[in-house]
Parts: sequence; structure tokens; C-alpha cells
Amino acid sequence: MYTYQWTSAILGLLIAGTIILLIRRDHLHTHHAGWWLFSALCIAILGIFPKLVDSIAIKLNVNYPPTLLFSVGLGLILLKMLNIDIYHSRQERQLRRTIQRIALLEDEINRLKQDQEHSTNN
Repeated sequence: MYTYQWTSAILGLLIAGTIILLIRRDHLHTHHAGWWLFSALCIAILGIFPKLVDSIAIKLNVNYPPTLLFSVGLGLILLKMLNIDIYHSRQERQLRRTIQRIALLEDEINRLKQDQEHSTNN
């Protein structure tokens, strides 16, 4: 096997091992881990079978196979970024609603305290 094949295969396995370690230490939520494990698996597979990209490129009529690899990689990165933005937007919306609920509860508590003080003064 060529050196770049070993390098890519080992890199994919190291990334997968790191992801599993991050999950076990609770630094990475399992919801996000699937994406990274899939990426590591793809790196390892393409490292072990580099001609796979060539054969897929030929079937898709791509003249220069690395272009296919980089185009697909860039597309996946953009999808991941979109997924992150959607997740963060959902988190921000939940945080904003929680802050509004807390504000309403604080207002209710202050109103009840004032009513209690007013009733004890009368």
C-alpha cells in the first residue's frame, strides 16, 4: 500500500478514536458525533481505496477526480455549517423564550409581594 493510503487510513481511524473519546468524556454530544464519525469513516475508506474516487468520477463524467472529492467535501462542509446555524437558532429561540418566562415569573413574584405588603399594611 502507498504511504498516502496508510496516512489517510490512520488519519481516519485517529479522528474516529478522538470522536469516541470526546463522546465518552461528554465533550461532544452524540447528536453531533454521527457526522464526525461518518467523516472519519469516509477518510479511512478513501485512504484504503483511493481508486474509489476515480471510479465514481468516471461514472459521473468528471474529468479530474480530485475535483469531485473537493466539491463533495465543500458541499458537506456547507451542509454541516447550515446544520450548525439551524441548531444555534433553535437554541437562541429557546433561550429567548426561557428569559421571557423568567421575566414574567419575576414580575408575578414582585406583584405578589406588593399585594402581600399592601394587605399586611391595611
